[in-house]
Order: sequence, then C-alpha cells, then structure tokens
Amino acid sequence: MVMCFVPDCKHYSEKHACRFFTFPKDANEKRRWIKLIRRDDRNPTSHSLVCGCHFKDGNRSNGPTIFERNKGKLFDVPEVEVRHRKKQQPRSASPAVAGPSWLPDPVPLEEHQPEEPAKEVIEESSTSAPTVLPEFSAMLEAQVYFLEKENKELKEALEKCAGKLSFAAIANTDHLISVYTGIPTKDIYLALYSLMENHELNYYYKWNVVTIPKIDQLLITLMKLRLNLLLDDLSVRFGVTKGTISNIVKTWMFALHEVLFKHFMAEVPTTSKNKCCLPSSFNSFTNCRMILDCTEMACIHPQNMEKQRATYSSYKHRNTLKGLIGVAPNGVITYASKLYPGSISDKKIVQDSGVLKVFQPGDLILADKGFLIADLLPQGVHINTPPFLCSAQFTPEQVIMTRTIARARIHVERAISRIKCFRILNMIPQTLIPHASIIFQLCAAITNLQFPLIKEVGEMYLE
Repeated sequence: MVMCFVPDCKHYSEKHACRFFTFPKDANEKRRWIKLIRRDDRNPTSHSLVCGCHFKDGNRSNGPTIFERNKGKLFDVPEVEVRHRKKQQPRSASPAVAGPSWLPDPVPLEEHQPEEPAKEVIEESSTSAPTVLPEFSAMLEAQVYFLEKENKELKEALEKCAGKLSFAAIANTDHLISVYTGIPTKDIYLALYSLMENHELNYYYKWNVVTIPKIDQLLITLMKLRLNLLLDDLSVRFGVTKGTISNIVKTWMFALHEVLFKHFMAEVPTTSKNKCCLPSSFNSFTNCRMILDCTEMACIHPQNMEKQRATYSSYKHRNTLKGLIGVAPNGVITYASKLYPGSISDKKIVQDSGVLKVFQPGDLILADKGFLIADLLPQGVHINTPPFLCSAQFTPEQVIMTRTIARARIHVERAISRIKCFRILNMIPQTLIPHASIIFQLCAAITNLQFPLIKEVGEMYLE
C-alpha cells in the first residue's frame, strides 16, 4: 500500500478508488512534475505514486496541477486575442499640387510642424474577437487576490526559514552548545562532526535527507538525546517534516553508536594503563580496574502482563529498565551493558552481560554491597565491597574501610548522574523502546566527550 507522494494528500493506493500514476521516465517531464508538486523533504523513487485527483480531468498528460494550496484559485479564462500595433509611416514631402494661379506656392509641411516621434496607431485585426476583459474582470481580480495572498504566505514562510535553528546559530556560545547537545564546547562538537563526516550514513527509512546539512542533522540527534524534545517540536525548529526528523534521529543514532561505542569503547583499559592517571582517592586500590554499579530508568507501562511483571522494580516501585555501568579509576566510562527488565538482580545482569570476561588475574573490582558476585569471579580476580553490619555497630576498622571504598566508588555514581542528564533516559519514548539499549550505550559514550569527571585527572592532562 503506497501513499500519494503529494504533500498533505492522504490517499492510499489500496484504500481509494482514484487512479495512481508513476512519475514519468522522461527526465525533463519528471523534473516538471517534481517542481509542480513542491515536495522539498525528499525526492521521488521508482515506487512513488501520484493519485489522479491532482490531474485535470484525471489525464496524466496534463501533469499534476491540482493541490491543496491552489484549490479555488484556478479559473478557466479564455485567452484574449492580442491586438497588433504598427507604426504610422511619416508623411513624406511630395511635390506641391497645382492650385489656382492666384495662390502662393505651397510650403513643405516640415516647415510648419516641429519634428515629433511617429505616432502609433492601433490596428485591429479583421479577425479579432470582441473584447473579453470586462466579462472576466471579476475572475481576474479574484485570481490576483489569491496570488497576492500566496505571495504573502511565501514571504512569511521565508522569514520563518531565515530564523530557524541551526548549528551556526549557536556555534559562538559554548553554553548553548552544552545545553542543547551535552557536548561542552564548539571545538569538541566540530571534532565529533569531523569524525562522523567520513562515516557512511545508511538512512533508516531508505531515503536520503538532503534538505538539512549534516552538521545540523547531528545537532537534531543530540538535541533529541539531551532534551528529549518531541519530533513535532524539532520539525518546527528546523523547518522540516516530522518524518524527516524521525529519519535523521534514528539514522544518526545508529551511526554514532557504531563509532563512539562499538569502536572507541570496544576494549577496557588494563590496570597498568589505569595507573598512568590514578587519582589520589585510589591510593589504597592501585590494582583497581573498574568500578561497577547498576542504574535504572523509567519506561512506558507495558500492555503485556508478562512484560509488566518483568519490568516492575521493587526498588523504584515502577516499571523500569536496568543497565550496568563500569567506570575506570580516572572517571572514564569503560563499560555499558545492554538494558534489562527492572526486576532482574544486579548479580544476574553481571553474569549475563559478560563483563567479567574482560578481567585478568590480579584485577580488583569495586562495587556496592549489593553485588554478591564473589562466586562468579574468574580465578585471581577480586572484588571489594563495603562490609555488612553484622553486629550492633561497625568496628573502627570497618568504618575506615567503608569510607575509603565510598570515596572511590562515588565516581561511578557521578558518572551515572552525567549519563542521566540526557533526558531521553528519563522516560524512553514508546517508538524508541526497541532501541533502548543503543540509546543507553550511546549516552554513556557521549558522556566521555565531556570534561574529565575528576578535576585531579584533568589537571594531569594539562601538565
């Protein structure tokens, strides 16, 4: 079932009785149809159809001329025959006509009259029809009115386009770039765009977007992730259709995930690499390779009863999705799992995600006391969690140990807070639920483009 290619036309090939025509094979005629239809967001494909309601008398050879924008504006006005003008030939001086002998000799006409341009005389063709202008003056006046109205609407649309949002409009203000995209500066944004510019885009809906520059397509996608704006809102801000926005967001979301997550987060840094920029809070845990923690995000209440049960979190008391985050001692996010239903335990997620496969003998994991995964650890890998309260109160040694671990573990909580600044994770839209894991992992990867989480580490890079 194919919908008519004309904007604002909702006719479908299998639902409506009108005939449907394919675009002409002749290139010039096809360009004429495209110009008449005025669809700017995409070009027709070999499967695009135009319903017969847009053709005068349903005749394909006339081309599409009937649209919502010109209903009531077209009149069949007979052609007025053109009246021809021709210049009157100036009278040439002729010999004086003989007159009575008592009259003086004639004086040439040129001496009595100043030189003037030849006067034009209208000579009507003998076959011209009677004048038709008075008869159709009302129709012509109406057509002029509608044309002036359309001209005014086009001018207003042009003014709106001139003020639409773009990267160029915010490029000079790092604060706006950060607010809209979650990326702190113009230079980092341009570096990301330069990285993506060479990446081949396979558009999600199989048609290319040519009406918006790619640098603005990146902005649209990041705004969707950072602010979770409605597609209708973004379509108004950027002056394109809702379908175009959806195509851009899904396309760039997969492309960014491919580059930033699958490529740059494919390997977890080793313990020896972590020691190159180890903050002072890890002086007691120099062999720490990763800090693990789980986080939950609200999701739409599923209609399926089984999914409702699976996603209901007894901790959050609502339906959630849960993901595992791993952070290196320097604050860089080095691991992000796919999302799981909120009812699954942290231990089950650690076991299913395969994160333990990256650890080597001698590595240390820091985690919350709820991570009861000691029996899952590979040989030679250790985990350090805060002690459980087994008596009336903690011993002094347990208090010191708890504080030391908490000082180091706080960085994973701060990293998760940064990830959740991407508001799309506050409530993932129903249309994007199938891509929820990709969104979560992408937000984690983009967070790594921000300034260092630990000030001490940032100062190390500046030295």
